[in-house]
Amino acid sequence: MARSTDLPRMESQSKARKAPAQEAPSIVPAPEPLPKPAKPMIRQYDLVERVRAYNPNTDEDLLNRAYVYAMKAHGEQKRASGDPYISHPLEVAAILTQHKLDDATIAAALLHDTIEDTEATRAEIDHLFGKDIGHLVEGLTKLKRLDLVSREAKQAENLRKLLLAIAEDVRVLLVKLADRLHNMRTIEHMPYEARRRVAEETIDIYAPLAGRIGMYELREELESLSFRELNPEAHKVTSERLEALAARHRDLIAEIEAQLTRKLANRGIEAVVKGRRKRPYSIWRKMERKAVGFEQLSDIFGFRVVVKGVPECYQALGVVHTTWPVVPGRFKDYVSTPKQNDYRSIHTTVIGPGNQRVELQIRTEEMHDIAEYGIAAHALYKDEAGSPSELLSRESNAYAWLRRTIGLLAEGSNPEEFLEHTKLELFQDQVFCFTPKGKLIALPRKATPIDFAYAVHTDVGNQAIGCKINGKIAPLASELQNGDEVEIITSKAQAAPPAAWESLVATGKARAAMRRATRQAVRTQYAELGRRIVERVCQRAKRDYSDDSLIGALPRLARHSIDDVFAAVGRGEMKASDVIRAMYPDYKEERATATPSPEPGWFGLKKGKAVKFKVPGGRDKDQAIPIRGINSDLPVRFAPDGGAVPGDRIIGIMTPGEGITIYPIQSSALKDFEDTPDRWLDVRWDVDDDVPQRFPARIAVQSVNEPGSLAQIAQVIAEHDGNIDNIRMSRQSPDFTSVTIDLEVYDLKHLTAIIAQLRAKPMVAKAERVNG
Repeated sequence: MARSTDLPRMESQSKARKAPAQEAPSIVPAPEPLPKPAKPMIRQYDLVERVRAYNPNTDEDLLNRAYVYAMKAHGEQKRASGDPYISHPLEVAAILTQHKLDDATIAAALLHDTIEDTEATRAEIDHLFGKDIGHLVEGLTKLKRLDLVSREAKQAENLRKLLLAIAEDVRVLLVKLADRLHNMRTIEHMPYEARRRVAEETIDIYAPLAGRIGMYELREELESLSFRELNPEAHKVTSERLEALAARHRDLIAEIEAQLTRKLANRGIEAVVKGRRKRPYSIWRKMERKAVGFEQLSDIFGFRVVVKGVPECYQALGVVHTTWPVVPGRFKDYVSTPKQNDYRSIHTTVIGPGNQRVELQIRTEEMHDIAEYGIAAHALYKDEAGSPSELLSRESNAYAWLRRTIGLLAEGSNPEEFLEHTKLELFQDQVFCFTPKGKLIALPRKATPIDFAYAVHTDVGNQAIGCKINGKIAPLASELQNGDEVEIITSKAQAAPPAAWESLVATGKARAAMRRATRQAVRTQYAELGRRIVERVCQRAKRDYSDDSLIGALPRLARHSIDDVFAAVGRGEMKASDVIRAMYPDYKEERATATPSPEPGWFGLKKGKAVKFKVPGGRDKDQAIPIRGINSDLPVRFAPDGGAVPGDRIIGIMTPGEGITIYPIQSSALKDFEDTPDRWLDVRWDVDDDVPQRFPARIAVQSVNEPGSLAQIAQVIAEHDGNIDNIRMSRQSPDFTSVTIDLEVYDLKHLTAIIAQLRAKPMVAKAERVNG
């Protein structure tokens, strides 16, 4: 990577990570070895002393038994570094002692790999250490036998299992994050491909999870280690720039700290002011997001002001704003409006000494603890009623949010969708918007009113047709900003959201709900089609149809509900005759082969002798399925080569998994279905004259090859209210050009009028309708 004034930007985070993977490992710069810890591997007695330091009543016997069991279970197993495997669970447990976690969590950390990597069983863990610890260890165990196609599917199923365990007990997540942190600290010992895979998973899922429960210190370290692995040169260049900048501004940082401390003290505000610089990954992400170079960043350095209480937060803010000019648009009050992960601070940016932009975070000591350690900052060892997990549930809004999110993610998506939605939910910063009644809705950055609608309620999202932002009509694709008041306009006439909306949303909840609504709408269409087919087959067989009769036949059809039966018939997975036979065992189907009759206006069924019935316009309408168009309640499409329009005599062909394809009776394509009479459906037009719809048709025009001929053809169609979908042209000779036009018309009369007007043009040699 060239070292230039502006660091190379990533087009997207995912693309930046994946691009190097396409090259041979030998030409990808390997990350520099991570610095080795100066201290030796932690010992068990050191671990116990760490726990006793914050919990004098610790169950030392439990911790020792867990250590001995894990050591024996792992036996001679070695890590990739060559260290004894037991060193890993010890280090994981040691990381958790920094967050002052309870004995059960520390014991689970020591045991977390036993079920997955040794002969240990859940039953044995329950027996020796209790069901509480057994549950934690089980939640941390990956699924061993997954018969899934892709690695992403396996990853998604293991993640689903982990998240469901987290929803029951957040301590599972705390152990998992500590486990991942130690693995990332020692990642240089793993093979190249494994390193990239683990680093991608970490930056996509585990770092955002840490952020979502407020553990920013842990999140930043996970991001930094992953960034170093995935883009080592960018990490190196960014780090060098930061080091150089820190050296150049060292005196200025000290001056700002001293000035700010002195000014606050003069106003009687006791505060601790500490400057800090942002980490390389945070800088890189900001450059990528804002499309700016390193020199254009103004908030590489920030200062934290920690005061005694909430009143002092606002007093300190007043001192800052009356001392230095404020940068407009850079003020955020997360004290009065906390983030969903319990984060609280006042953010502001001012022009400080030396005309240097200074970013400030003002918070109390308690807010600072939660900002650094998140959900783990809540003291689990207090003498309060309830289990540690119950205390966490009561204390932490972040955990309540996480449980709600997991509940939404777990609803019925396939593995790949689940993984996608999880990343969408976790990997986003937030904006705060309000309903007209003042309810606060937190959404990810770049969220739209569609996301807002689904955050209010799934039905509101499904029925949304418009919105108002701050009292003004706005597009549903608008990007929401902090403080926006959003009103969603709904209509019960909209049963499912348009498919195009999926590209406009930023939340996994909205995307999952839209896909679910679309699947349900399609299933409803198939079920309605299946019902009509079954009812008409019953009529022709002179059998009475009732839902009660079909309910009694469900066991014979191996379906749970009549809707399941109808949907299967509508999709072509089950024959209507089989449904009739299940209701009436004595029913005998008359088999026949189908061919279009040469006699216009008739359709023939031939088995030894011809049987005729009238096609639309002359047959019994009660036995024909009404066709209204593409937007009806049936899964309908039209013949791909020529379409069909009202006024045509039509036949429906059942296509498994796709619904009905409508063909004009004169279509030559019907010959392809002569050997499958079960797929032929009796259909008729049922067009509402008060609600005109367009239908697809195709025409072939042979025009004189001269300038403006295509424009004249298009003008004729436009003047007669036709809509062109597609045009294909080919030169047949030096003098003539053949033009095939796919267009939409209201009916056969409309189409005939357009063709007649085209024929009247002197530059048109020939114009006719095309039927495939």
